[in-house]
Parts: sequence; structure tokens; C-alpha cells
Amino acid sequence: MISTPFTDLFGVDHPIICGGMTGVGTAELISAVAEAGALGFLTALTQPTPEDLAREIARCRDMTDRPFGVNLTVLPTLRPVPYAEYRAAIIESGIRVVETAGSNPAEHVADFKASGVKVIHKAVAVRHALKAQSLGVDAVSIDGFECAGHPGEEDIPGLVLIPAAVRRLDIPVIASGGFATGSGLAAALALGACAVNMGTRFVASAEAPVHQNVKDQIVANDERATQLVFREFGNTGRVARNAISEEIVARS
Repeated sequence: MISTPFTDLFGVDHPIICGGMTGVGTAELISAVAEAGALGFLTALTQPTPEDLAREIARCRDMTDRPFGVNLTVLPTLRPVPYAEYRAAIIESGIRVVETAGSNPAEHVADFKASGVKVIHKAVAVRHALKAQSLGVDAVSIDGFECAGHPGEEDIPGLVLIPAAVRRLDIPVIASGGFATGSGLAAALALGACAVNMGTRFVASAEAPVHQNVKDQIVANDERATQLVFREFGNTGRVARNAISEEIVARS
């Protein structure tokens, strides 16, 4: 067992996070992560309503008595999201740790901290991480360009970004983006991080609510098997390289 400031702060056995993943971060996966001694995050916006989120939190509690959290991601949407109601559902359900991501989390951090909730904010640049620290977050997950999902617009790889963040921040730094193995964890710790945040690795796990063909393809993929989409909208996403994602890029 590896003890770090992260494990001490969040009361888990291993310096590993299963970060928020829309559609994947449900009770089946997150309870399994918690039972294994890591810190997993249900994804708030996977649930259609704040009431559904409260029920999913309760369902996860029925599956584990170990710590777990909720991810609240603030991104551009076609329809307004009742973030305040989701935030209230998280607080009223007694969740003790939240992962925020996307836009400036100031409003959410203030409410969470006032309710005694620890906050980890995900950032893709040191300046954003410093801003989050100034808002009072407890830790920062620094997201390198290698990450799946939303790598931001900075294009700074983890090998550069992680130690740069560690040098500037006074709070624990979690390394995110491209981590999937024990050797990756060791590398992150060597760069000064106190934990790793993994996503795709957990998508390939037995407990993830994802079709087996997708899991098999993740395992079979090589280092060229991803594609960047939506760059022109300032909302870059790293997705699987396939006929659909290649067509999206071709039409851009």
C-alpha cells in the first residue's frame, strides 16, 4: 500500500482516482472502485435529474461503505442544466468529496466548502490550477494533453504539465491523462504528483456499464487510436479513432 498526501486527505488505501465519466460513472463501477480502495466519482450529469442523482448516490451506498464522491462537470450545453439543484442534491446526500471540471467552479466551490465538502478541481493549465487553489479547493487534478474526454485547448503534455503544476501549487496534485498501469503511477509519483486519475482504464473494467466490444477494442488499440474533434468550437474532445470521428474531422 502506498501512502501519500492524497490517501491521507481522502481516507483511501491507494493513490488512484476513477474520475468522472459521463454515462460510465454509475454505482456498479464506482462502488467496485471504492471496494478496491481507490476513490471513484459518480457522474452527476449521467443522471437525468437531481432526484435521480440522489437515488444513485443512495444505491452506491448500498453497495459499499467505503469513500466515494460525485463529479460535477460544467460545460457548454444546448439546454440549460440546473447545476444549483444538482449541487444541492450532492450536499443533501452527505457526499464528502466532489470532483469539479470544465468552467470556472467558483460558485460550486463556495457552496461545497461551506458544507464541509472537499473539492478536487480538474485543470488543463497551471494558471487554471492556481485559480482553483485560490478559490479554496483541496486538490487539483492536472489534466495533460494525453487525456481522453476533454483535454482543453492548451496542448501541454503531462511530462511537462505535472512537474510545472507541482512547483507552483501548495495543495496536492493528481496526475491525469494517459495513466493506466502501475508503472504510470510510479512515473507520476516521481514527477511529484500524489495520485493518478484514470478513466479509460476503468472503462475497460468488468464493472463498467459499457459493451464488451468497446472494452475489447480499448485493449486492442495502439497509441494512434484516438482522434481530436470539435477543436473549432473551443471544446476539444479526444475520442476513439473510427469512421465517425474521422468524418467529423473531415467536415470541420
